[in-house]
Amino acid sequence: MAECVGYVSLTPSMNHGESGFVSEPDVVFAAFDGVQPIDVVGPHEVFASAGDAAASLGRRTGYRVRVASVRGGPVRTESGLELGTVPLPGLSERIDTLVLPGGTGSRAASADPDLIAFVRAAASRSRRVAVVCTGAFIAAAAGLLDGRRVTTHWAAAQELQAAYPALEVDPDPLYIHDGQIWTSAGVTAGIDLALALVADDLGADVAQTLARWLIMFLHRPGGQTQFATPVWVPRAERSAVRAVQDRVESAPGGDHRLPTLAAAASMSVRHFTRVFTTEVGQSPARFVERVRLEAARTDLEAGDDTLDVVAERCGLGSAESLRRVFHRHLGVSPDAYRRRFRTTTRHEGASA
Repeated sequence: MAECVGYVSLTPSMNHGESGFVSEPDVVFAAFDGVQPIDVVGPHEVFASAGDAAASLGRRTGYRVRVASVRGGPVRTESGLELGTVPLPGLSERIDTLVLPGGTGSRAASADPDLIAFVRAAASRSRRVAVVCTGAFIAAAAGLLDGRRVTTHWAAAQELQAAYPALEVDPDPLYIHDGQIWTSAGVTAGIDLALALVADDLGADVAQTLARWLIMFLHRPGGQTQFATPVWVPRAERSAVRAVQDRVESAPGGDHRLPTLAAAASMSVRHFTRVFTTEVGQSPARFVERVRLEAARTDLEAGDDTLDVVAERCGLGSAESLRRVFHRHLGVSPDAYRRRFRTTTRHEGASA
């Protein structure tokens, strides 16, 4: 099998710029069995095509890109696709950008002593480390993320936070830059991260050209929370509080003011608030808003009603209130969310 290595022509005269970009910058992907293929192939395409994008703008610059693994040779990805790899660089070799992709095999990879030893040594001599998706488990096992704010795939955020409490895991951003470390959300967000790195190195015009070639935004609107499934909320131990949760979820548009909910639980407002927050992990008001948000998401994905109608039905009052809630939690407008996730299509002239 041919090695999965992409080389882009570079000019030896490229100097160290303010961003720290050096001549012939070396980008190394540390692959492993069970790696998510898009975590590798997507960012690889960005880095490998950067020279062509720069050349189209009259500049000669780019990257040298390698996909490597502990033993070299074929690596089987989580979907069965095989990637040819070269052996990991020697521990004394300096790497400009070390990329740690994720995948279902990332947990096992984080316990591979040879891989972790390489990551620690390479990171100490690299200008930066780019962590894609659940590659965060590998970076965390190597001690690269302690005390940092990081992101990962929304579905793995709680697991990462629980496994490595020294981190601050934010599940919403598409990517986060914290010192030498860049982390990204899941799968295709690795492409967003790679574009950001190219923009940092070669300029926004080169990154924008690449984004146009890839038919994607240079900066996608909103965060990854808009793609997440509804978060499961713990059920309260007390039956009276569980009954309140059921009441809200069964009728999001109902009267769920705090005094009403407290009366339904046969508690004072103060006592109910304290008990609910302790047992559910969030205040009654936040719980109600999240339930109403999820109800509105479902309506927007499946129906054609106006924003005012959706807002009224879900208990958010008006289209303006609906917009504020969407921007606060998802970072996008309800209109944009509907266009992106609509599951039904209305055809002109179709019978009702």
